[in-house]
Amino acid sequence: MFTGIVEELGSVVALVRPEADTPSGTAPDAVLTVSGPLATSDARPGDSIAVDGVCLTVTSVADGAFVAEVMPETLRRTSLGGLVPGVPVNLERALPANGRLGGHVVQGHVDGVATLVRRTPGPRWDDLEFSAPAALTRYVAEKGSVALSGVSLTVTWVSDDGFGVSLIPTTLAATTLGRLAPGDAVNVEVDVLAKYVERLMAAGAVR
Repeated sequence: MFTGIVEELGSVVALVRPEADTPSGTAPDAVLTVSGPLATSDARPGDSIAVDGVCLTVTSVADGAFVAEVMPETLRRTSLGGLVPGVPVNLERALPANGRLGGHVVQGHVDGVATLVRRTPGPRWDDLEFSAPAALTRYVAEKGSVALSGVSLTVTWVSDDGFGVSLIPTTLAATTLGRLAPGDAVNVEVDVLAKYVERLMAAGAVR
């Protein structure tokens, strides 16, 4: 698992789609290569690294970059399909068993995307307003936690079709959220506990 505390800004090296004549089911839907000196400093094939909040499995490491396969479901649910070489991405290595949970429990299992509607600069922070479908906002709670492109944040307000967050100077400088412009998309992972509670209640397990 992850904590939503971004360790470094990596850079996309390549996003390659398989050949059109590749037999169905025999190849990933995309192969992503990302440069990240810190993330690859101790990475080995089989390790997990979150890229903009998406948990990916490392298949190879070389020259400060790692390669990961991106499945069709991941491309449907996230913004990774739109990555191009040179674009910065948030990177976080999986949390070691003796590590500190500095943010909140983040699985790297993105639920969908939200779109930045407005950002309002403050004296030392920015307030960001996002639009999102009700299928996502139903799990978002005011003063609860949400992961946006892998960044653990506290929700400042929520409605049926959107929510807000505030970014401190460190977050603005150390993550891609500081570069977001209206119309840009972010990967959203809601609190996993909310989803499990809903599922248990729907199944009649909670009375």
